[in-house]
Amino acid sequence: MAKRNSKNIELIGLTSFPLVKPGDDIASLIIDSCRKENLEIFDQDIIVITQKIISKSENRYRLLSEIKPGFKAKYYSWISGKDPRFVQLVLNESNQVLRAKKNTLIVEHKNGFICANAGIDHSNTDPQSANSEETYLLLPKNPDFSADTIRFKIESEFHKKVSVLIIDSHGRAWRNGTIGMAIGISGIPGLVDLRGNEDLFGFKLKITMVAASDELAAAASLLMGQAKEGIPVVIARGFPYELREGKMSELIRPKKEDLFR
Repeated sequence: MAKRNSKNIELIGLTSFPLVKPGDDIASLIIDSCRKENLEIFDQDIIVITQKIISKSENRYRLLSEIKPGFKAKYYSWISGKDPRFVQLVLNESNQVLRAKKNTLIVEHKNGFICANAGIDHSNTDPQSANSEETYLLLPKNPDFSADTIRFKIESEFHKKVSVLIIDSHGRAWRNGTIGMAIGISGIPGLVDLRGNEDLFGFKLKITMVAASDELAAAASLLMGQAKEGIPVVIARGFPYELREGKMSELIRPKKEDLFR
């Protein structure tokens, strides 16, 4: 049984983080920013990172001019009204299309989660290219691996036990607006099982599973913002549950239990 062990959560945004280019070492940039801001890293700190700088460092840029749409992309382009080359990019990053309508493509990403446009983005890409209008950014290929790599380097540098959470902004079924959600996890649980814990009146919880990584992702996203805030990394302290090795896949509902498809 998991129990809460903290009553306060602190979020600290790194405000001196530079613009990221392909090939940059994100862990080194985080280390440098912490030192520049005189921010000490403690055991059990959680480094929350926006997906965008991971994708940039991994050179996940794609130019529409280099994409040749197939028949399926042209079909979904006709339904959605989106550029068929962009649709082909979405299909390349997806297991399947779940919904298609005007201006909307909802897909199952290759990493298993459901999102719009396979998470492909055009905002804040800042490519150093004359083709910036045609440049799009894909999600990291393996966010859990990216999180592991960053975590181990930071732990080695500071000699502290930390966790890393890579997040992205996703929409949700039945609700408007986007929210920060976890897409890569290292050293933190995706789900926390509270079944068996007692409520205020002594009744034992029977079905409660908390998406703790998503809750933290949403909190950090408030500080990061969605436009020109320039805070791609947040240090979180006081996570109220026991840390453990987790993975993003534990947050994904099995298809046989998915009532929304």
